[in-house]
Amino acid sequence: MSNTPQISVVVPVYNEMANLEVLYDALSATMQGVGRSYEVVFVDDGSSDSSFEVIKRLHDKDKRVRGYSFSRNFGHQTALFAGLSQSRGDLIISMDGDMQHPPEMIPELIAKYEEGYDIVNTKRIDAASTGWFKRLTSHWYYKMLNALSDVPIEPAAADFRLMNRKAVDALNSLPEAHRFTRGLVGWMGFRQAIVPYQAAARHAGSSKYTFFKMLRFGLDGIVSFSVKPLRIAFYTGFMVSIGALLYAVYAVVQHFTGSTVEGWTSILVSVLFIGGVTLLSLGVIGEYIARIFNEVRRRPMYFFKDQVGEEKSTEQ
Repeated sequence: MSNTPQISVVVPVYNEMANLEVLYDALSATMQGVGRSYEVVFVDDGSSDSSFEVIKRLHDKDKRVRGYSFSRNFGHQTALFAGLSQSRGDLIISMDGDMQHPPEMIPELIAKYEEGYDIVNTKRIDAASTGWFKRLTSHWYYKMLNALSDVPIEPAAADFRLMNRKAVDALNSLPEAHRFTRGLVGWMGFRQAIVPYQAAARHAGSSKYTFFKMLRFGLDGIVSFSVKPLRIAFYTGFMVSIGALLYAVYAVVQHFTGSTVEGWTSILVSVLFIGGVTLLSLGVIGEYIARIFNEVRRRPMYFFKDQVGEEKSTEQ
């Protein structure tokens, strides 16, 4: 009889030592009701607390728990990719380790999969306690992302989803190092469904996504799935150049008719405006060049410094 589990639950964690045992207990209770063999794959993203020590204790108690620890913090999306790469199940469920992705939703995801879907995504419904700033920025981010992106991305989508083995193998085969998983999953195609869920409060600790990390994550999403910012920079530069040319003609005519009025305001405004557009365009181009540079280096996406459970690989 094969010891390959039917379901793999992949959980990236970063400084979640206070949440892991609670999550494990909730997963154990839920998976017992599902009635299929399973494993839980934790990927510690270079935590500075004792998260991996807790994962080791969970493995000692339950051999279905496997754990991998990065040599440093490589980022949530990389930890998610590493967990998917180490998973062995026919169905793979990814979720966060802070209890905001409710384990009791897993039977609903499986039921949706059994209707014939390859991928079952989830859509977050914010609790009433969610701050107005987060709601507003999330709303406008997805509006801007979908306006710029060539691939539609569901607003309030989460990395809490179920995928079958075929879809996970397709996702893992994509070679890019900078991974915006929500966009990649939509880009792949396959038959997909969406299930809403109520976001719970964190059991313990605070969110690891600071404002600047969220900004970086949002920028990754835009740059990964659209070249429209480059085109916008080109068209903006083109229109500003036309305006500058017309203004130059006007200035020459005024000079020869003797109607010029000396002053620095118009010159200063023009220089600042054109300089700002130039720097903005260079910044957009720089983001794409930086991404190209990072991709062509072909460095491994991560290294493991420790692991517990059946080994599969040590780096990617």
